Amino acid sequence: MTTPESVHQPDASASPPPEGEGPWDRVIRARSGLVPVNFAELWRYRELFWFMAWREVTIRYKQTALGILWALIQPLMTMVVFTVLYGHLAGFAADSPLPYALVTMCGVVVWQFFADGISRSGQSLVAQSSLVTKVYFPRLIVPTTSVISSAVDLAVAMVILLPLLMWFRIAPTMNLLLLPVFASIAMLAALGTGLWLSALNVKYRDIKHIIPFLVRLGLLVSPVGFLSSKISPPYRFWFSLNPMVGVIDGFRWCLLGPAFEPYWPGFWVGLVTVLVVLVTGAYYFKFVERTFADVV
Repeated sequence: MTTPESVHQPDASASPPPEGEGPWDRVIRARSGLVPVNFAELWRYRELFWFMAWREVTIRYKQTALGILWALIQPLMTMVVFTVLYGHLAGFAADSPLPYALVTMCGVVVWQFFADGISRSGQSLVAQSSLVTKVYFPRLIVPTTSVISSAVDLAVAMVILLPLLMWFRIAPTMNLLLLPVFASIAMLAALGTGLWLSALNVKYRDIKHIIPFLVRLGLLVSPVGFLSSKISPPYRFWFSLNPMVGVIDGFRWCLLGPAFEPYWPGFWVGLVTVLVVLVTGAYYFKFVERTFADVV
C-alpha cells in the first residue's frame, strides 16, 4: 500500500521542499515494510469503503427493466446450456449420481461470482479515474469493493439453488458449514487476480480486451459444466493449479454430499496458487499505486 505524507508549511529556517513539491502538496510514496497492505489506513477509511461497496451494488442494475432478476437469469440460463451440452450431448449425465442440472448449478453460481469479481475489479480503477485523480484515499478500496459487491449476486443466485436442493430432496450435511470457507477462497482468488488486472489496466489498456477472453477461457478449463473427476488421474493434479477447480468441487461437496468430495491434494495446490496470486498482486499494486493518478 501507499500512504500520503502531508507536508505542512515550513518555517523560515526549514530547508526548501524538493523541486516539484510545494509546501501544501500531498505526496504519495510506497510504504516501506514487508506487509503490502496498510490495514490501519483501511480502517480509517472504512466508511468510504462501505459506501463505495453499496454504490457498486445500487448502480449495477439501475435503469434495467428486470433489475436484480439478472442475477438469477444469468446463472439459470448458463445452467440450462451446460446441462444440454455436457449432460445430454456429451453424455456426462449418465455417470452423475444426482440430476445434472443441479450439479451444474452448483458450479455456475460460484464461477459467476468469481468471473464478475475479476471483470469488475479489473476495470475498476479506470472506471473510477475521475475520483482517483482528484482525491486521495487508499486505492486498494476500489478493486476490493468491486469484488465484494459481486458477492451480492452470489447470495441472490443461492435463492435458485436452495429451492432446487429441496425439490430434489437433497438433505443437508455438516459439510454445509464449510461453504463460507470455499466462498471466501473464491473471493480471495478474484481479489488477487483483480489487483493484478486493475493495476496493469491503468497503464496497458489492452487489459480491458484481455479480461473477457480470460473469463471465457477460464470457464472452459474449470469444472463448471462437468465434473473434475472426468480428468484423467495423471493430469488431475496439474488441472488443479486452476484455483477454481477446488472451489467448485468444494461447493458441490458442501451442497450435494460426500459423493462429490474434492480431490484434496489438488485443492491444497489451488489454495497455494490463490495465496501466491493474492500476495504478488498486493505487492505489485503497492509498487505502482503512486503512479495511478498520473497515468490513468
